[in-house]
Amino acid sequence: MGREELCAKIGEVMGAYFGDEMQVCEPYGNGHINDTFLVVRDKRYILQRMNHQIFTNPKGMMDNILGVTEHIRNKTREKGGDVERCSLTVVPTLDGKDFFCDSIGSYWRLYDFVEGTITRESVENPMDFYTCAKAFGEFQQQLSDYDASTLFPTIENFHNTPWRYGNLMTAVERDVCGRAKTVEKEIKFAMDRSEFVKVLENEREAGILPLRVTHNDTKLNNILFDAESGLPVCVIDLDTVMPGYSVNDFGDSIRFGANTAAEDETDLSKVSLDMNLFELYAKGFIEGCEGRLTDRELELLPEGAIMMTLECGLRFLTDYLEGDVYFKVHREGHNLDRCRNQFALVADMERKLPEMRAVIERLK
Repeated sequence: MGREELCAKIGEVMGAYFGDEMQVCEPYGNGHINDTFLVVRDKRYILQRMNHQIFTNPKGMMDNILGVTEHIRNKTREKGGDVERCSLTVVPTLDGKDFFCDSIGSYWRLYDFVEGTITRESVENPMDFYTCAKAFGEFQQQLSDYDASTLFPTIENFHNTPWRYGNLMTAVERDVCGRAKTVEKEIKFAMDRSEFVKVLENEREAGILPLRVTHNDTKLNNILFDAESGLPVCVIDLDTVMPGYSVNDFGDSIRFGANTAAEDETDLSKVSLDMNLFELYAKGFIEGCEGRLTDRELELLPEGAIMMTLECGLRFLTDYLEGDVYFKVHREGHNLDRCRNQFALVADMERKLPEMRAVIERLK
């Protein structure tokens, strides 16, 4: 969509929300999925055009967001906290709808702007990682009594690791790009863990691992921090909120935040699990959860870290074999580099599993 056409559509959207066209509207942030804009009228708002190619059921997604944010506000109200800033607030259209579908079938939503907050794109010091953990732990605590089964799965099988493994095996069999022979070592690495990928699903099927409301994108830049105190205010980017496992939310943070190297580092000697950062994150996450996790969930936190790292590697390898059709690549073999990086981190985590377990035992 060109700039003029986009501006016209934003004008149409503003009519649905305010009865007239926008006053000030400009691109905002650096998100890659949705188109995000800052709207300034009597106050500030965040306007987003939802990517319905990825999130194919906008109504289901918005129902999730509305249910979860209202639950968090109620919890905050009970504790006497700041209800205005504790969670995102969806602004309804003039006719009371939670989102707007424009004349060409694009879906839009409007949030109140959470004033006095900032985001952080990277961990600048260890305490940032601890603070991030505390915020996502509190997210678990606030939603611990929310019936996760009532949520719509915005992306089917998103963190279903056996399913991801099955996709890889299919890609190996089809070998549409003729690349399988060049990655036999990586394929074997995955196949050697064909039983491990089932661990969390087996625990769930046995009734041991509870289904929780999970965020599924637990990155530092998905938290708003108070601009003055630096403390977390609320968790944002709720599109992937759906049923899942708490240990996966924990594990994905460890995967990206406690790796001693960038995700696509090609010198694998630089790739390892920083145990100091692991312990710091575990401390913050467990504190934030305030005792809401079961003993078995706590015990499985290290496995969650390994699982999310392995799953990410499986996805990179699958995409490489299929011709780099999902993840954006910036060089030849980029997905393969990412896969090798994640598999190297898995191997180091497996070596350090006794240490990780000892840390959790000490903290729980």
